[in-house]
Amino acid sequence: MSGTVVRELRSLEEFEQVFRLFDRIWRPEPGNAPATVELMRALSHAGNYVAGAYTQDGRLAGASVGFLAAPAGRALHSHVTGAEAGHGIGLALKLHQREWALARGLDRITWTYDPLVRRNAHFNLVKLGALPEEYLPSFYGAMDDAINAGDESDRVLAVWRLAEPRVAAAVGGEPCPPEVPPDAATGLGDRDGRPVPGRADARVVLVAVPADVEALRRRDPGAAKAWRHAVREVLGGLMAEGARVTGFHQKSCYVVERPG
Repeated sequence: MSGTVVRELRSLEEFEQVFRLFDRIWRPEPGNAPATVELMRALSHAGNYVAGAYTQDGRLAGASVGFLAAPAGRALHSHVTGAEAGHGIGLALKLHQREWALARGLDRITWTYDPLVRRNAHFNLVKLGALPEEYLPSFYGAMDDAINAGDESDRVLAVWRLAEPRVAAAVGGEPCPPEVPPDAATGLGDRDGRPVPGRADARVVLVAVPADVEALRRRDPGAAKAWRHAVREVLGGLMAEGARVTGFHQKSCYVVERPG
């Protein structure tokens, strides 16, 4: 992240750079871009969030597009963020986004992500301190891009409560590990790369996700589909019953706590 400069974007040339960056990351079908130049222009002009992350040599390496959301005056919804991997660009964007929101009196940022992607779950829950608060089955319908094609678009809504102590600790480099008691049950496990349902009736339940679902989609679409439906049933089912996700354990599984 050293040397990275994150700033708001305002010109058509900058939005065109973001469009090309997103196209390289997602390789979507024509007409299915994550964010068009026109949309970014309109959002930026209306006071919403459009920002880019630049390397020391001035190259655009990441960008984020968001808009003000309900509850009015309190929330920003981060619609799409794309970044080159391995350089801390995604973290730099999120930290900038947090400062932008706090400067405007907002107290939360929300976004959706695929609950099956381990690295995103670890990044969102551990490095940032956000927590999933809603499970959204097939939220975007069919998605025709190189990353999501052939899979159902289940998402969870991550909520980043910006002023909470756990968030301040996480962004300061000291994340709070979730409590995993000795009697925690494995609601969904992993055996030889396949999902194995367990028991989900304990107070604390662990829900595993595959090691690399994006590679699994290409190598074994049937196994990827099995994971999708298993996580939807176990994690989605628990959340629908009022259980809350309290963290992501050992870069492999959600920690879910039942109410009461």
